[in-house]
Amino acid sequence: GVGKTTLIQKVSQALKSSGVPIDGFYTQEVREGGRRTGFDVVTLSGNRGPLSRVSLSSDSTSRREYRVGQYVVDLVSFEQLVLPMLRNVNHGGDTEKRICVIDEIGKMELFSQAFIQAVRQTLAGSGTVVLGTIPIPKGKPLELVEEIRSRKDVEVFNVS
Repeated sequence: GVGKTTLIQKVSQALKSSGVPIDGFYTQEVREGGRRTGFDVVTLSGNRGPLSRVSLSSDSTSRREYRVGQYVVDLVSFEQLVLPMLRNVNHGGDTEKRICVIDEIGKMELFSQAFIQAVRQTLAGSGTVVLGTIPIPKGKPLELVEEIRSRKDVEVFNVS
């Protein structure tokens, strides 16, 4: 709630309007009647789908549910939106520098093993600059987040 996504959106718009090749996604709050009911994934190309929603029941016995607090993560929706875009970025030629926006690499997103793999591939690619957001460490460390934070080629800015 400090403005990470707003900052990402403004930077993305500025880069896009400067003609810089950019793709990626951000997460956006979904509100109903003044209260947050979940998050959507929005790609820079304009696609949108649910990332998570408030669960109406605490019963998760019917099927495997991925939960963060009161939110149930829609892994299928998330992966369908994000993975093709990340694969596309990774298979682009190294001829032009491109920017990939990943907002955010957090608990909900990290339920996806395919996403973790795709992020690692994107970071390993020489032709891609990643503009991403990661959470401030609290509680149990998130392996990929700490891996990113400690990379020599990563610069971390604290947004407040």
